[in-house]
Amino acid sequence: MKEQLSRFWDTFKSEVGSWLDTLVVNLPDFLMAGLVFLVSYIVSKYVNKLMLKILGRTSLQLSVKRMGAKLVSVLVILFGLFLALGILELDKMLTSLLAGAGVAGLAVGLALQGALTNTFSGITLSFVEYLKLGDWVETNGFTGEVVDLNLRTTTLRQIDNNMVSIPNKLVIENPMKNYSVTAQSRVILTCGVAYNSDLEQVRDVVKEAIISNFDAVTSASEILFFYTEFNDSSIDFEVRFTINSTSGLEILKAKGKAIIAIKKAFDQNGIVIPFPIRTIDFSNPIPETGKQVDG
Repeated sequence: MKEQLSRFWDTFKSEVGSWLDTLVVNLPDFLMAGLVFLVSYIVSKYVNKLMLKILGRTSLQLSVKRMGAKLVSVLVILFGLFLALGILELDKMLTSLLAGAGVAGLAVGLALQGALTNTFSGITLSFVEYLKLGDWVETNGFTGEVVDLNLRTTTLRQIDNNMVSIPNKLVIENPMKNYSVTAQSRVILTCGVAYNSDLEQVRDVVKEAIISNFDAVTSASEILFFYTEFNDSSIDFEVRFTINSTSGLEILKAKGKAIIAIKKAFDQNGIVIPFPIRTIDFSNPIPETGKQVDG
């Protein structure tokens, strides 16, 4: 037993000594490889900033500029990694790793199919012309300003200042309304007037109220006004006009301003906005359900 332990200890010391000798002999290579990789990492940071500066002079979208700069910086890091492995004479090992990475990549791709779909969708969205940062859009039941577009999600800032992140796959596959494509937005307002109203007067009063309160509207021909239906207690109409803004918040402000202006104009001209009235008739006697019993 003592002889076996002694042989084991001698073998262990021999192996450890061999490892230490190898480490000492190859220490300069390890230091050089580590230095090369560290330098490539630092250089990638400066390359990222330089690419952002260069791409900033182009007309590409901000998301595309960020993505291009990040891709170049990653290539610099990979180049440094290859140099480091070459210094350590691990070229064959690198080939084996790449072959294994291909098989592993297939398995990982199947497992992360949804994430990869969002990534490729994000790349597609970065190059489309109808969507960019700052646009006011409506998609997948959410409305807001596009504040971030990365490889996984599209982030919107809603009217209530809350953030909502939508997977890029859903943005690609579902309809999207972009309010910022044009420089103007249309405000749509509905209302109703009493049946005894002069409908031509109502139309003129509404148009005049809008022209007086909105600089973007210069003439009555720019306002769309039409009656829509005979309702239970009113004749309903719809009015449409445009403002020089694409923000959803500005649209809501314009709509509120138009409501105030129209209500004030109606009051000045004796035009009534009716509301449903329910009348309860107590003229019929209440039937007796039973006679009172004296105690």
